[in-house]
Amino acid sequence: MRISAWMARLSALLLLSVLNGAWVPPGLAQADPVIAAAGDIACDPADESFNGGAGATNACRMKATSDLMVEMNLAAVLALGDTQYGDGALPKFLRSYAVTWGRLKSITHPAAGNHDYGQPKASGYYTYFGPAAGDPTKGYYSYNLGAWHFIALNSNCDEVGGCQGGSPQELWLKADLAAHPAACTLAYWHHPRFSSGPHGSDRAYDAFWRDLYQAGADVVLVGHDHDYERFAPQDPAGAADPARGIRQFVVGTGGENHYALEARKPNSEVFNGSTFGVLVMTFHPKAYDWKFLPVSGGSFTDSGSAPCH
Repeated sequence: MRISAWMARLSALLLLSVLNGAWVPPGLAQADPVIAAAGDIACDPADESFNGGAGATNACRMKATSDLMVEMNLAAVLALGDTQYGDGALPKFLRSYAVTWGRLKSITHPAAGNHDYGQPKASGYYTYFGPAAGDPTKGYYSYNLGAWHFIALNSNCDEVGGCQGGSPQELWLKADLAAHPAACTLAYWHHPRFSSGPHGSDRAYDAFWRDLYQAGADVVLVGHDHDYERFAPQDPAGAADPARGIRQFVVGTGGENHYALEARKPNSEVFNGSTFGVLVMTFHPKAYDWKFLPVSGGSFTDSGSAPCH
């Protein structure tokens, strides 16, 4: 083989390796993925605070929270349920969610909330998001970003055959964790396992937490309570566990309205019930960073870093 032909073949093989992710040339390493997340998002167009989609001071701020994200170089948006109030009807999605958070629909990985099930079988939600929301009969799925494994679960237990141990979803979760032994794992759903807001902690998701804990998962994101709360790493019983515990963030700050502190739970490190915004997270191969980004005019924020287990 002549040198020129050999060089051409080598160049083609190197290009194929780059495209397949098998090799990254020096200086062209991919950036660690950055995501933004929040739930409890787009208010009903009939809401008195809708204001043509612009919202009011303390309600319907879905445009303001989406404005935070549209100029960012995000790998994904995690919509943490109750994406469209009040009943998840498709016409409301098209008038409210689609023109705000829907600007990032192509990179959105949603989890279903109770308001999304306001229509039978959450028909508006699954029609709007399509395959990105997973199998409409399940609503749970997983994927990878960078070195991390992400798991979207469906906390509307009655709609999918339960969330308890031995339920179809819990058995799927166990199998998914076994099939993806990533160094770092994040799971998200709508209803919180732990919360200091008015909905409070819910033991219905105990089996999720136990499976994730046993697999060494690192982070859980939820919504439902319309506030921001960060917990220290906890074991399934809610005891502090810095070594193996899972850190949970409640991020129900997507725009609908605010909830006040109800009863501060153990291991709650930060709580705010008056600021709309999104949680921005950067995922390194063996660690993660977080920062709560408030809407324009907001002063509350929260940030930090932690290693994976």
